[in-house]
This record gives sequence, C-alpha cells and structure tokens, in this order.
Amino acid sequence: MCLSTAYRNNKEEDKILMTNVSNIEIQGEDIILTDLMEKKLVIKGTLEKVDMMDNFIIIKVK
Repeated sequence: MCLSTAYRNNKEEDKILMTNVSNIEIQGEDIILTDLMEKKLVIKGTLEKVDMMDNFIIIKVK
C-alpha cells in the first residue's frame, strides 16, 4: 500500500493538507483527497505533482 502526504503549493513550505492519502479524485476544479480512515478533503486547485517514490502530492490551491 502506498500512502502519501498532500502539501499546499510546495513541499518546502511544509503546509500539509492531509497525511496518509490513499486516494485522489479530480472532479472539475475540485481535488478530493481520501485518507486511510476514509476521511475526505475537498480542495479547489490544481494537481501539480505526484511523487510515488517519495510519497508526496503537491496541490496548487486557488
């Protein structure tokens, strides 16, 4: 199982949106993150990068 941490805008600022992200859905301008416990977070933004080796996601938030 591959779980990731979602960051706002860039990883260096350390603005964590959600940890243990197990699923990402895109619906129009909405990015829906779901964690291991099935908690959902809906964010308006753009998916900038997903790094599966280092387990992080960068989302540019509007």
